[in-house]
Amino acid sequence: MTERNAMTDLSTNTALREPCVPGLFSEDEGPLLHGARCITCSTPYFPRVAHCRNPACAASHIVSCTFGGEGRLWSYSVADFAPPPPHRYDKPFVPYAIGVVDLDSGLRVVGQMVDPVESMRVGARVSLVIEPIHHDEGKAFTSWKFKLLDR
Repeated sequence: MTERNAMTDLSTNTALREPCVPGLFSEDEGPLLHGARCITCSTPYFPRVAHCRNPACAASHIVSCTFGGEGRLWSYSVADFAPPPPHRYDKPFVPYAIGVVDLDSGLRVVGQMVDPVESMRVGARVSLVIEPIHHDEGKAFTSWKFKLLDR
């Protein structure tokens, strides 16, 4: 079994999964980002905010909401070098794409892509997923990512 396969096996055991940043996302009812939306102007926010930052908004009225599902890859960049501390990653470092995704719910969000860099296409349909970003002490530390749908 390769190191990468061992990490995949470890990440599929839900008892060992732990969010990197608790409260930003959940996966119990499918992958969801926990954000907010101004009900006055409909501007979405992730992460949550205390007040609307849209300068055209007549009255800030923020409510908590969740975002998930599918969207479209608006742009991406390739991380082809290991990030500096305090960021953690599984070794050996493997280059990955960081995508800017327009979710169908109206939220534009940045996240790591799970598919190979060579597969990225601006405009491709993607789905929100919760996947490990690193493993430590028998735990898979998870974050939100995006997976290509029409690969």
